[in-house]
Amino acid sequence: MKKYLGIEFGSTRIKAVLIDENFAVAASGAYDWQNSLVDGCWTYSQEEIIAGLQGSYAAMAEDYARRYGEPLTQLSAMGVSAMMHGYLAFDKEGTLLTPFRTWRNTFTGKAAEELSELFGFNIPQRWSISHLYHAILGKEPHVPRIARLDTLAVYIHYLLSGRHEAGSGEAAGMFPINSVNGADSYDGVMLDKFRQLVEPYGFGWDIAEILPEVRPAGSSGAYLTEAGAKLLDPTGNLKPGVPLCPPEGDAGTGMVATNSVKRGTGNVSAGTSIFSMVVLDKPLRGMYRDIDIVATPDGSAVAMVHCNNCCSELDAWVKVFGEFAELSGVKLSKSELYEKLYHHAMTGAADCGGVVAYNFLSGEPVAGAESGRPMYFRSPDGEWNLANFMRAELNSAFAALAQGMDILTEKEQVKVGRLIGHGGLFKVPGAAQKLLANALNAEVAVMATAGEGGAWGMALLAAFMEQRGGLTLPEFLEERVFSGMEVTTELPDEQGAAGFKRFMENWRSGLPAQKIFK
Repeated sequence: MKKYLGIEFGSTRIKAVLIDENFAVAASGAYDWQNSLVDGCWTYSQEEIIAGLQGSYAAMAEDYARRYGEPLTQLSAMGVSAMMHGYLAFDKEGTLLTPFRTWRNTFTGKAAEELSELFGFNIPQRWSISHLYHAILGKEPHVPRIARLDTLAVYIHYLLSGRHEAGSGEAAGMFPINSVNGADSYDGVMLDKFRQLVEPYGFGWDIAEILPEVRPAGSSGAYLTEAGAKLLDPTGNLKPGVPLCPPEGDAGTGMVATNSVKRGTGNVSAGTSIFSMVVLDKPLRGMYRDIDIVATPDGSAVAMVHCNNCCSELDAWVKVFGEFAELSGVKLSKSELYEKLYHHAMTGAADCGGVVAYNFLSGEPVAGAESGRPMYFRSPDGEWNLANFMRAELNSAFAALAQGMDILTEKEQVKVGRLIGHGGLFKVPGAAQKLLANALNAEVAVMATAGEGGAWGMALLAAFMEQRGGLTLPEFLEERVFSGMEVTTELPDEQGAAGFKRFMENWRSGLPAQKIFK
């Protein structure tokens, strides 16, 4: 049996998925973790990163041994993915110079704004180059010592293979890239502009030298080293020499896992954050602060609307209602709680009866909110009940995304035929999927593999590297992986779409209350 491993570091869970040559899950394992707010910075420690890497692999290997009656010793190929963007800076000895700064931080606004103006290209706060320039503007003492700049996926890949490289999609969230004749690289004009910008500081490094090499999907050449094998599997069962595909971010693996890498396709990934990815047929006419131009793992341009907040506040409320159920003497499983509350939400008023919720646990740049403060309000003459409250909480997961998507569909006239929903939010049939269709006024489909997650998508990229032959990534996915895949579809309805529009009017009217928090 061929064995392809994908490991993805999500915001709250690290998942390892092993698939066979038919792309079916052969074993899986997970490791739960949480980011910490330390000195105003959302972060994970190096110790937590290593523990999560080893813990997720060990859980998967245990599952494999239980299923097949033997230890896992060999892999056909593997790959690592993680939450995209962020900042990990190392010196020439490999010492981390400052705690990992994740995508969730929103303190790089001035740097992002100046770089966007300099490049004539939207540079979001989350991107690695924004974090680097923020550190430069702040005269942080570690900056002159930088020898290597990583994202989390790039860092793990480096630990396992000793190679400093990033997949095209991941690289495009560090610094803008170009794709010409299948060769992807950082934009040379923007590199020169950045060099000129920082030249007065007299750093001993060049921006192109500290960034990882750009490697499109299917590229080979990286292998699991002896040290990498021991790090990943301290039991010593796993043998070195496993080919590693280029590391990708969770946006890239989400596109792969939903067969959304071909031009004209799109997906919505919903977890701690929520983002839409629409693969463009042609460049956008304008530059928008709410739309990032990134790339598929094979280098096609993608319009991305990324919102920092999605399910966390919703999950917190589900947990509260679970506590109340227990106080009442009723023990409900987590899945039962979600099903009951989500289905009840669908009985609420289309506009939530004047109830409005904000799910901002962290800052939300698309909404102009610098700092997160979950809150809700309702009109005094509205309909205050559980169904409307839960529907408002679900709608709040889509509100900022809908605001950004309006730019694509209305200003740029980008045709969004069908979006593939991806992530745990869509596990309850007929709820979030339907509300998203109404929110975006678009067809929303969910595949039978929606719950497999980005780790499965990363395993597919590993399989593509090993099996591709002469196929492109879109051809490989269409012909080999998703042919005959079961899909359920929800269409927007007139009443639901109109109700969400009224909800958004109320949502926008309350935004000034969010913006007072710094």
